[in-house]
Amino acid sequence: MKAVIMAGGFGTRLHPLSINTPKPMVPLCNQPIMLHTVDLLKKHGITELVMLLYFQPETIKKFFGDGSEYGIDITYVTPLEDLGTAGAVKAAARHLDQRFMIISGDLLTDFDLSSAIKFHDENQAQATLTLTPVADPLQFGVVITNRAGQITKFLEKPDWGEVFSDTINTGIYILEPEVLDLIPAGENRDWSKDVFPLMLKRKDRLFGCTLKGYWQDIGNSDAYLETSKDILAKKVTVNLKEKPAYTCKGLYLGAEAMVNPDNLANIGGMVVLGDNTRLVGLPKLKNCIIGRNCVVEDGAELEDTVLWDNVYIKANARINGAVLGQNVRVGVGARILPGVVIGDNSKIGTDAKINADVKIWPNKIIENNSIVNSNLIWGETWRKSLFEGALVRGLTNIELTPEFAAKLGAAYGSTLPKESYVLTGRDAVRSSRMLKRAFVGGLLSAGVNVRDVKRLPLPVLRYKLTTFGEVGGVHFRQSPRDSAATEIVFFNEQGMELSSAAAKAIERIYYKENFRRVHFNEPGIITELPHINNYYREGFLRALDRDIIRKAKPKVVIDLNHSPAAALLPDLLNELGCEMIELNAHVDENRLPSQVENQAETLARIGTIVTALDATAGFWLGPSGERAIYLDSTGQSISEVETLALMTALISKTRKEGAIAVPISAPHTLEEITREQRIQILRGKGDGRSLGVAATDKGVQLVGDMEGRIAFTNFQPHFDALFAIAKSLELLIRSEKTLAELRRSLPRRPYRKIQLPCSWECKGGVMRLMNEATIDLQTTFIDGVKVHFGDDWVLVVPDPYRPLVHILTEAGTAEQADALLEEYREKVQHWLALLNNPA
Repeated sequence: MKAVIMAGGFGTRLHPLSINTPKPMVPLCNQPIMLHTVDLLKKHGITELVMLLYFQPETIKKFFGDGSEYGIDITYVTPLEDLGTAGAVKAAARHLDQRFMIISGDLLTDFDLSSAIKFHDENQAQATLTLTPVADPLQFGVVITNRAGQITKFLEKPDWGEVFSDTINTGIYILEPEVLDLIPAGENRDWSKDVFPLMLKRKDRLFGCTLKGYWQDIGNSDAYLETSKDILAKKVTVNLKEKPAYTCKGLYLGAEAMVNPDNLANIGGMVVLGDNTRLVGLPKLKNCIIGRNCVVEDGAELEDTVLWDNVYIKANARINGAVLGQNVRVGVGARILPGVVIGDNSKIGTDAKINADVKIWPNKIIENNSIVNSNLIWGETWRKSLFEGALVRGLTNIELTPEFAAKLGAAYGSTLPKESYVLTGRDAVRSSRMLKRAFVGGLLSAGVNVRDVKRLPLPVLRYKLTTFGEVGGVHFRQSPRDSAATEIVFFNEQGMELSSAAAKAIERIYYKENFRRVHFNEPGIITELPHINNYYREGFLRALDRDIIRKAKPKVVIDLNHSPAAALLPDLLNELGCEMIELNAHVDENRLPSQVENQAETLARIGTIVTALDATAGFWLGPSGERAIYLDSTGQSISEVETLALMTALISKTRKEGAIAVPISAPHTLEEITREQRIQILRGKGDGRSLGVAATDKGVQLVGDMEGRIAFTNFQPHFDALFAIAKSLELLIRSEKTLAELRRSLPRRPYRKIQLPCSWECKGGVMRLMNEATIDLQTTFIDGVKVHFGDDWVLVVPDPYRPLVHILTEAGTAEQADALLEEYREKVQHWLALLNNPA
């Protein structure tokens, strides 16, 4: 029997412990969490393992190798994208031709897995979920079974009124291989949300086996510390590399660990000392796990504490109930209270005090005699900059707190002239309002005035900035990447994304806290612009041929996504004579915009309405109003790449000359589309600011990126999905074609893209090796390295803000595109291996 270990999670909730270390590799009693899982599987005779990786896969592969050192045989599978818990297993289907078990790499349990396998066999089950009772089932999926053990109901994170059992799903499953047939290849699927409910609906043989014993999901730092305490309290037994010290009960020593014999009386409870760790003098330790190569000096007192490797604790420091990551230094007399978590490479100064439950991210320096009351997350050595281009992104109320926003507002205001004006706006999410208000307070403290346009589509704010009156603008929105994160986007006086030089100026003031604090009677003032929508409306309608649209009376279906655009776009389209079918048109701050995970369902619903009503087109509007997804008259949604091609085709059919600005990564089919006209395709860098600058060039009529954002420059040079929808309808009417017809007429060339994990340290090396490998080939160096093979090409470009490298290809046939993609994927992975293992 094989086992699949799920080891691909980012471990965000375990930060700061999992920032530099994948969650399954976080040390638990001086060994990776996942190694305890491997030990359990071996105990029950399971030695053929498939490890599903995603985040920092090299770290896991480097530790386990082929598994022979640990008496196991390992097959590694790394999906190219996040496919969900079930979709990831489907990606490993070719290795799972027999019954297999699924278990998480970030939990600790001593369950009798053999009894679960026996239960599965006796019931001839297709799938068996291991269950266990817990005191508080609210945070887990509750499972209801009948007397025979067959599952009858699932409850995902119920409230107390729905709790009919305390038996929860532990995430350990035993499956027959045919279950994988229920999962579409390459699609995101979850076991608990998708596959098991489907099996229940199909009346498949789906059973739950209740097991007694220890089980802990190590999902956050509190659970990590609790699990460590449970080990020390011997509530669960794990394999230790350290050996019992015969001279002191409860003391376990690694190789060459040193303890002064006179200090044994100061050892209480269970204490584990890793290899080469030294207790100098007479420190006191009770219920502690100490990693390798650590030093604890005389007079220090540690209780219920976990130290990772290479930690140095100076004399008379006191630590209680805390976790310290690798290479942490704690100064003389420092005090660290319960619940504190300190990230790798941090230094705690002499007599500093870290109050309870504070989390300190890696590479921080706490000065002598400091008192730390709140989490320390941002820092120049951990994040090289606050900004990602023109925006600041972070987890809402964790990284981006009101305190942080106020400080950032003060830093921004300090770079602007006193008594100048700034526009501030936001989306419909309440957390955006919370952070914007704090940010505005910081601006006012620097003597900067604020024109608060409140809840407003981003294109309207940027359109106002193209006029006179303000020196900049700031927009707060929920991140489209992560609903738990907020983005703060900065613009200059022309509505362009803020330059890197301006961003660095803000950062310098932020880090040095060199804020301009005005006199008590000089703070800025807050005013409003109640007619800003009317100003936008006038320009919007003036830039369109209203008569041709009114005459055609197009029927459109539009999902407004509960966004601020719902208060503006329907009236504009009605003014143009469009017949509107509006979805989600109520702006409700209690309703979050639809996210990526349910977008397919949303688009399918729009498509059904489009076909049922014989509509001209359908649209899904992004929450900020910069991006839209188009659907043709057959109800088919149009991808971002096709959107750019369609807009290019519309320009080409209605204009004889001009230019279209696109990223270097855009498909070369655009040149085919414009070949018969005197329309030039201008290729450049793909970031928003570079494209915005290109939009101001004379003759440029259209700007588009690879995320579905479009700007028609006859109205404004900034991405504007509201205007793009109306302008595309006008051009479609002029072309005398439907979107479906136009789509079918587009030239087709297979376009592929993938992203690979790549640490910050390796990015430069990868690009150097890419350059060396292609030195004799035709290359372009606008953004990354683009290699041309006649009409085919491959582009390798590092992600500027994430530890990733992107590979994109386009070729004449699917086989050629796939082969080119695979060739350079192997090259990049080979280069990464060389850079990670230089010997």
